[in-house]
Amino acid sequence: MSLRSRLEHYFQFQPLGARWRTEILAGFTTFMTMAYIIFVNPAILHETGMPLAAVTAATCLSAAAGSFLMGGLANYPIALAPGMGLNAYFTYVVVKGMGVPWQVALGAVFISGTAFLLLTVIGVRQLILSAIPFELYSAVAAGVGLFIALIGFRNSGIIVPSAATTVTLGKLGDKSTALALFGLILIATLLAWRVRAAMLIGILTTSVVGLLTGVAKWTPQTYGLSDLAATAGKLDVAGAVKVGLLEIVFVFLFIDLFDNIGTLVAVGKKAGLFNEKQQIPRLNRILFSDATASIVGSLTGTSTVVSYIESAAGVAAGGRTGVTAIVTGALFVIALFIAPVVGAIPAAATAPALIVVGSMMASVMGEIAWHDPEVAVPAFLTMVTIPLSFSIANGLAFGFTSYSLIKILRGRFREVNWFVYLLTALFVARFVYLSSAG
Repeated sequence: MSLRSRLEHYFQFQPLGARWRTEILAGFTTFMTMAYIIFVNPAILHETGMPLAAVTAATCLSAAAGSFLMGGLANYPIALAPGMGLNAYFTYVVVKGMGVPWQVALGAVFISGTAFLLLTVIGVRQLILSAIPFELYSAVAAGVGLFIALIGFRNSGIIVPSAATTVTLGKLGDKSTALALFGLILIATLLAWRVRAAMLIGILTTSVVGLLTGVAKWTPQTYGLSDLAATAGKLDVAGAVKVGLLEIVFVFLFIDLFDNIGTLVAVGKKAGLFNEKQQIPRLNRILFSDATASIVGSLTGTSTVVSYIESAAGVAAGGRTGVTAIVTGALFVIALFIAPVVGAIPAAATAPALIVVGSMMASVMGEIAWHDPEVAVPAFLTMVTIPLSFSIANGLAFGFTSYSLIKILRGRFREVNWFVYLLTALFVARFVYLSSAG
């Protein structure tokens, strides 16, 4: 058996209907939609006093390590990188708000990653995933699709904040917004013509137009592995334990846990990765990969590493195996040395892809039993709370809680898994805590 045949057998090309060209293109597509993290994450963490070049190197390496693990070990087209939201919490709440040194905060990230790994080993995370009512799977996928689309609309400037109406239509004549609209129409047209590389071609073409029109800026800089020394291994685990950062560790753990589960369900649903029993194969390997990636992130010098919902862009482009994630990981390694080129890709070029992916993921709404209030109401709350609260975890919390309460009040409480009730209690406790803390 040739090396190519062995690889195709390992990555299950035939059962999943995968092709090398499609997998590679999907990996490029996922990377293009995620590339912003190479610059956004360091910019946020730099405010803690962490060296910019070091965090840039840590971002690329932790994203590569996580994606390699997910692709090579778990064989899933899901890429990982330091999580947005968690990096903001790390910087603005923990370090700047509470006055915790960034080294100690990295120690808290390490502890939460280790706890992740422990919960995976003893099977708690698997219990949580299996406890999600099947009726809510489609709602999570649709909600995440709306979430992705909202991010795309926001990044493009098509939708902007409004004090009077919360959100409103942006200035469509703005250069960046007009460029995004051009990209949106281009990608949609290519998809209509059944072009397999539609999103990748759309992102690259829009980027070139952006450079030619001055919307995208190219500012050459250099980053290297040597820069990593300023943050690598500088975490202070003992300090985190001594200060007693239990609340911080719990937040890292809670948000990462449910955002990862939501991403896994949404991407798995779209890619058709569930088996006939509506279970996700190789679940332990998936959970092991993202837990290990968080530990790697803390050791290299960045905040919690999570599964990226932008992976859905690669799935929409045809990615079905771990090769997609491995290609994405390889591009993160390359980006360490050509970061300025990656930085030339404007948000206006990637935003249209996110909007299109959101529209594709919304197709699963038809699978929800809208005629049944016991399913329809929790599904709707899950679906709309995810984008409106800008949190997958919040959407799961509303879905779980409403599903359990309706079953209890309907007198069908025996139909619900006991673990769902336990999670519901934790979600309610979280809501109470957030209310009192606010």
